[in-house]
Amino acid sequence: MQPVATPEFSFLHLFMMADWVVKSVMIGLAVASVWSWAVAVEKWLQLRKLENGVRVIESALAEGRGVEGLEDAPRGDATARIVGVGMAELRAARRAGPLGEGGIERALERMERMMGAALTRESARAERGIGVLATIGSAAPFIGLFGTVWGIMNAFRGIAASNNTNLAVVAPGIAEALFATALGLLAAIPATIFYNVITGGLDRYVTRVETICDELVARASRRLGDGQGS
Repeated sequence: MQPVATPEFSFLHLFMMADWVVKSVMIGLAVASVWSWAVAVEKWLQLRKLENGVRVIESALAEGRGVEGLEDAPRGDATARIVGVGMAELRAARRAGPLGEGGIERALERMERMMGAALTRESARAERGIGVLATIGSAAPFIGLFGTVWGIMNAFRGIAASNNTNLAVVAPGIAEALFATALGLLAAIPATIFYNVITGGLDRYVTRVETICDELVARASRRLGDGQGS
């Protein structure tokens, strides 16, 4: 009796033996996985830059350096731009001349609105692109499952055509199909983790900037009430 050849189950062999539909699914999932890692690295670096900028301004305010200390913020930093918009509005209000009680309230309201609008713009800019991670995280498992179903259908067609249910004949086709599911999970799990970590970091950043804006409005209210400049 001749020994039955042991089927090969290396990833490359499984890919090469798959039909064109399953191969397309595998290639697409591999590209999606690389794409999610690239987006995650880019957004992580961007988040670090945002955190460094907000930390500089928080330190300036905590040390009592006031508005003047905000000039230490890195150039081009998002938080510095947000604060700069508010400070520009405050200086414009001071240049307009003495402010009554109603004028002070209107100036503070404009300052708060301007910083809120700037924060919305900066947060939207920071969030740009992370939707890719959510899409990959939600769609990749189903794409992999499609490849698995298609591969198993082909495996059963081969079994029916050969009229041979030996495990050595069935196993390679099923392994090729399941490999697509594995690739789907390999793309989806990191993308979902990246999305949750990055969105959580951006939410914390927005909260910190909102706190800074509230503190600046409070300080501006005190200065305007005392008749002092910024």
